[in-house]
Amino acid sequence: MLLLVGLGNPGAKYAGNRHNVGFMAVDAIARAYGFGPWKKKFQGELAEGHIDNERVLLLKPQTFMNESGRSVGEAAGFHKVSPMQVVVFYDEIDLAPGRFRMKTGGGAAGHNGIRSIIASSIGEGFRRARLGVGHPGHKDLVHSYVLNDFAKADADWVRNLLDAVTRAAPLLVHGEDDKYQAEVMRLAPAEKAAVRGKPVDGE
Repeated sequence: MLLLVGLGNPGAKYAGNRHNVGFMAVDAIARAYGFGPWKKKFQGELAEGHIDNERVLLLKPQTFMNESGRSVGEAAGFHKVSPMQVVVFYDEIDLAPGRFRMKTGGGAAGHNGIRSIIASSIGEGFRRARLGVGHPGHKDLVHSYVLNDFAKADADWVRNLLDAVTRAAPLLVHGEDDKYQAEVMRLAPAEKAAVRGKPVDGE
């Protein structure tokens, strides 16, 4: 069994934010693979289903980003999953828009949701699906940048990236993270401007 976690902030006002791309990813997976309805559980929203005959749980913590670890820790503890059975989808400002990288373990790199999960009962050994949203250019601008909606100009690459992480998901559930990363980027190659790390304003 695998626990796929999407990070974001609850509520309609945050739904289109860059910080909520993790929610968007697990929502896309739920739709594509016909997961059951979302239910309120573990201080979050939980959906159950199967991908390539493997049982998968999808979790969207509703604790706000900074407290995501409370929800993830509860779900992981109840279902007795190891850190390697937990994959967290989240926004990564250190990757250019449209880029995608898998990673296992390590620090939080300034991401409050990841920091909260590391501080929870599962520690730092979980798998991370990092969805590149680009950097605003200065650290003082990061907070407002991630809490702004994606620009209209971002719509195509965001849609393509979410479609790719969904279509390639069977590789993820079978633990083939390197192949999953490669397949996602094959299905949704980042545009040249995005590869250079050119950020797009949120307005």
